[in-house]
Amino acid sequence: MTQDLFDPYAPQPQQSGNLPEFSVSDLSNALKRTVEDAFSFVRVRGEISGFKRASSGHLYLALKDDSAVLDAVCWRGAAGKLGVQPEDGMEVIVTGRLTTFPGRSKYQIVIDSMEVAGEGALLKLLEDRKKKLAAEGLFEADRKRPIPFLPDVIGIVTSPTGAVIRDIMHRLRERFPRRVLLWPVMVQGKGAAEQVAHAVRGFNELLPYGDIPRPDVLIVARGGGSLEDLWAFNEEIVARAVAESTIPVISAVGHETDTTLIDYVSDLRAPTPTGAAEKAVPVRLDLLAQVNDDGQRLAQAVRRLGAEKRIALDSAGRGLGDPKRMLEDRAQMLDNWSDRLPRAAQAMLQQAKSRLNETSARLVSPREQLSEKRGRLENARLRLEGAISARVQSQKARLDQTAAGLRPGNATRDINRERKHVADLASRLNAAVKNTITREKDGLARYDRLLESYSYRNVLKRGFAVVRDRNGKLRAQAASLVDGEGYVLEMQDGVANVVAGHAVTGGSTQTPPDGQNNLASDADAESVKTSPDDDAQGRPKPEKPRRKKDPRPKDDDRQGSLL
Repeated sequence: MTQDLFDPYAPQPQQSGNLPEFSVSDLSNALKRTVEDAFSFVRVRGEISGFKRASSGHLYLALKDDSAVLDAVCWRGAAGKLGVQPEDGMEVIVTGRLTTFPGRSKYQIVIDSMEVAGEGALLKLLEDRKKKLAAEGLFEADRKRPIPFLPDVIGIVTSPTGAVIRDIMHRLRERFPRRVLLWPVMVQGKGAAEQVAHAVRGFNELLPYGDIPRPDVLIVARGGGSLEDLWAFNEEIVARAVAESTIPVISAVGHETDTTLIDYVSDLRAPTPTGAAEKAVPVRLDLLAQVNDDGQRLAQAVRRLGAEKRIALDSAGRGLGDPKRMLEDRAQMLDNWSDRLPRAAQAMLQQAKSRLNETSARLVSPREQLSEKRGRLENARLRLEGAISARVQSQKARLDQTAAGLRPGNATRDINRERKHVADLASRLNAAVKNTITREKDGLARYDRLLESYSYRNVLKRGFAVVRDRNGKLRAQAASLVDGEGYVLEMQDGVANVVAGHAVTGGSTQTPPDGQNNLASDADAESVKTSPDDDAQGRPKPEKPRRKKDPRPKDDDRQGSLL
């Protein structure tokens, strides 16, 4: 049973001689109650040393001055409510109660709250934070975004009850009224830094076309005050929120001489909240005056340019010729070309006919080519028969020679073997001859079809006619016909006797003269076409020459060329 050593009514320890005896636990507990009762609420000022945050969330540190050290602990529940973030070397004032730790015979202070002690400590903390953020590159100039020239929506983060919001709104109305969204926050005291950071992040989370429009620029503003009053804007959480903002931020905290941490990370610093409003929007009257002045200058420039272009046009017009005369010259030139065009076309047609006649004269007749191929085939057949006969005679001679030197039994066996060999050669020879004859026969059939396709009688089947005089001479030109003379028209189904310049007196169907073969050149096959396509003079319209496929056989290189 524990005892209170300082309670006069508590049971007294047993006496053992002249001095009382205590257990270690009794003495430690008695000291703990005495210290906690005597120092249940104290404020201690000192420099933080050996700061450590346990995994449980509790904070352990030591407060020291020139001659003493005091251990301190801050439980997890109170650590989340501290106004500052403890750091080694920071001079702070803590509020709490003293207690002992019997397990190690130590005494310590249990911290309930903490605040920075003195302006010098605040400045040192501010300088350390500034170096830390600068090392991360948050103060670099290339990170800063340009402020919009004329924003549609302006977001303001400040207190809704102070003079700052009234000054900003008054200056915006004077310069250029814009839509303003206010996010009310505390600007000093506990929790102010968290509210400011939350407001900046909240504006950035708005959708561009949502129910609440997303601001084009943000103004974080507060009136003047001491370093402690402006400390919320020196917190790291606020500086990082401003640095992460995708919306350009204008900082306007304090007066012109006051500098906070967000001034370094913001995109633009204004000396006062009123100055922030001036930097956010231009002066509307100045813009109107500039637009009017630019409009007048533009109108003058257009008039001046029009006058210059008119003078240049008049000068160019004087240097040009009369368009009417130029048009008359071109019309006369066109008439001249129109007269020359039919003659040129006729000359070109005559030249083409001459070249066609020359080409057809150089062509070899298919009948001659067939005759040549037949001769080559006959020569090949004769050579083949001679070669076969010579081969047989040679083999027979060798057989006879061999038979003379063999015994009857061996000779019979060899004769039978050679007889089989000869029979095999004969069958192979017959097959080769048949293949050659078949291939040559197919080539002759192709030439026959080609000869038939070249016949002028195919042209007669399309409605044309061949004109001959009584002597059987071809008449290819209409100018060569003599009125009153008789002529023979060869058509598809026969021939008819006609008289030039008169209607047909009678006709008879007969075969063409024996002297005419069924091969005709393109020049000999010119005829009069008796069809609705004849022109006004009764002459048939020329038919476009058709390109014929190459009739040469591809499987036998011995057939030769037809052209």
